[in-house]
Amino acid sequence: MTTPTLSAEPVCPGAVSGSLRIPTARTQSPERPFVAVQQSFDSIPAATWDALVARNPLATPFSSWAFQRAWWDAYGANAHDETLVVVPVDAAGDPLPGADPIGIVPLMHRHEVETSDEAGHTRMRLSADIELTPVPGSATAIFFGASYHADYATLLTAPGDLDAVADAAVGYLAGSEAPAWDVVDLRRLRCGDPAAEALAAAFGRREAGAGWTLNLEREDVCPVVTLPVGADFEDFLASLGKKERHEIRRKLRRAESAGPISLTRSADPLADLPAFAALHQKRWGAEGLFPETAGGAMSRRFFGRLFELLGPDGPLVLSFLAVGGRTIGAGIHLVDGASLLFYNAGMDPDARDLSPGVVMVASYVQAALAGGFRRMDFLRGDEAYKYEWGARDEPIQRLLVRRSVG
Repeated sequence: MTTPTLSAEPVCPGAVSGSLRIPTARTQSPERPFVAVQQSFDSIPAATWDALVARNPLATPFSSWAFQRAWWDAYGANAHDETLVVVPVDAAGDPLPGADPIGIVPLMHRHEVETSDEAGHTRMRLSADIELTPVPGSATAIFFGASYHADYATLLTAPGDLDAVADAAVGYLAGSEAPAWDVVDLRRLRCGDPAAEALAAAFGRREAGAGWTLNLEREDVCPVVTLPVGADFEDFLASLGKKERHEIRRKLRRAESAGPISLTRSADPLADLPAFAALHQKRWGAEGLFPETAGGAMSRRFFGRLFELLGPDGPLVLSFLAVGGRTIGAGIHLVDGASLLFYNAGMDPDARDLSPGVVMVASYVQAALAGGFRRMDFLRGDEAYKYEWGARDEPIQRLLVRRSVG
């Protein structure tokens, strides 16, 4: 269980496509030292947290205080808070009293596999096509906070402070104040995010002396469609392959013959969440998020808290798909600047003759084009349907550090 298994593919092949911005200006050596201190998530004001999120142009809504708050409220029983706040030190090397933090590293610790994972929907969902370095399920691990339900993670700091924040975080993990971890297992680092490079460099500087083993490997892929500027839906379809274009048009015509197609944003997503959960379960059954179990209750709590915290006009959007006045699907997406992140969905399997999956994605693509979005991000997973819409893989990475045994 300790033999490294690196992906044969490069970790980050090529540049990230679309309008994703990759900051490159970074401070190689901080002008003054900083230290990372553990501070409970509950004690950090939302304004302080989100101000640091806003400094990193690659941070997504998954890093927001609201998303992290909702996760801890729903799934906190399955993990221990290990949030780090990075602050300057005084002349004695102690945290400078009253200083504003330059960064936050959202962390938690727990075993790689907890006995409550199956019931609580806290398993790591991984691509079956990518082999990762194995770790014993009993290992005590340091993860990014909310790793199980967030598709992207990063450091919360300005690009120029990435090295200082990464170095301070690794210094904390190397010290006596940190929990007795077996592995640091940081997931969801986007390909092209300099935070991964900064963390790898900080761990690498201590690797030999501390007896650690460091791996940086591809974890999964997020298929992303780059939307052409100024294009309408027909222009977009023309950019697809002939077979895909023909199938999409055929299925849309069949649905349109049953009545008008509409994708309508919920004005009260909290009240409409049970309807979404019912459609989701109708499609996914035992594999769904909302069964009548303890895990289903956690999922309801998580999504409910998200909509409570973000509000009906926030970046988390619930929409219902109808054909001829009949609701056949529902989707939840996140808005992230010029990107639309397709987060979750539920379809009515009794409406399979109307191809609800194709009609749903077509409706989202049309809405994204009309809204001026440049990217439609299908998030984690290499399901075949994503590539029918011209999606291209954008890898996410795993940074794994293991202590030597013996």
